[in-house]
Amino acid sequence: MKLGKTLLWVVAAVLILGGGYYIIEKNKEKQENEVAIVASKIEEIAVNTAKLQFKDLSTDYVVNGNFEPIQEMTFPSEMSGRIVKVLVNEGDYVRVGQTLATIKKDAIEVDLTQAQNNLQNAIIDNQRYENAYKTGGVTKQQVDHSRLQLKNARAAVEAQGLRVRDTNVKATIAGVVNKRYIEPGSVVAPGAQMFDIVNVSRLKLKVSVNESEIVNLKLGQNVKVLASVLPDDEFVGKITFIAPKADASLNFPVEVEVSNNNKLKAGMYGTAVFSQANDAAATKALAVIPSSAFVNGVSSNTVFVVENGIAKLTKVVSGRVIGDEVEILSGLKQGAEVVTSGQINLTDGAKVRVVK
Repeated sequence: MKLGKTLLWVVAAVLILGGGYYIIEKNKEKQENEVAIVASKIEEIAVNTAKLQFKDLSTDYVVNGNFEPIQEMTFPSEMSGRIVKVLVNEGDYVRVGQTLATIKKDAIEVDLTQAQNNLQNAIIDNQRYENAYKTGGVTKQQVDHSRLQLKNARAAVEAQGLRVRDTNVKATIAGVVNKRYIEPGSVVAPGAQMFDIVNVSRLKLKVSVNESEIVNLKLGQNVKVLASVLPDDEFVGKITFIAPKADASLNFPVEVEVSNNNKLKAGMYGTAVFSQANDAAATKALAVIPSSAFVNGVSSNTVFVVENGIAKLTKVVSGRVIGDEVEILSGLKQGAEVVTSGQINLTDGAKVRVVK
């Protein structure tokens, strides 16, 4: 009897141990399958893509810049003195030669009077020496010295006269007083700022043009100009300057002169539209992809192309940049799917999962 009970307990223990082992093995297999699924998903990098497509796009080249005055000047004082009068205010229009302010000139006029008196004495002395030389009363050296004294006296009078005239500060360009730095009673020294004058009857739109477009521009060419704050207005400008050398960003500075209708202000943002209307057609079908598809910028000419879930690093030849799209001249087939975001995580041959 006891032997039968013992046998039953042994059998039960074996069954329990076997069942536990079976359950553990099943759970282990399930866990390994789940880990494999997660690992396979982790290997796939999520990316956004776009397809190479043909579009009828304008070939006009658009570039932004800032409007600047055709002329601007800061007037410094040319002499020391106290300001007696200020004859213009900020916002006033001034003409060339108009007096803007006067500087106290009492002491300078005294110096001018003294210089004039010295000149009279020099004239009299020189006349005496000239007459005496004719009769042999003085030497040639003494006559030459008197002549030199006369020249110096005349130069001194002229110099003091210039100082007197400089006390009337006159505008050398026409324009609007943008800033006034002085008030009556102010004491100025040579080089001290007095006025800022800007001429905005015409404006210069300064832009930078890349090397692929600069070859299509020439001096005197008409350009359509837009202002961001005046969306309903369109202006006609003329190219007045094309830099012979590129700047640090490898672009070429270009200036477009625009007549002002009193709506434009210096410092506003503007857009120059360089039209290629002389081409066979103003618009044509271009193969384009988003500029965001390029690895490390358009200049790299490198994109990732997705084929059968694999990202392949591909070299292309890009053309002009039109807005946020770039023309593709070669390197991609029609309908090619390129990665537009997520490239930072990609390497050549990486598995990808297209999100969009």
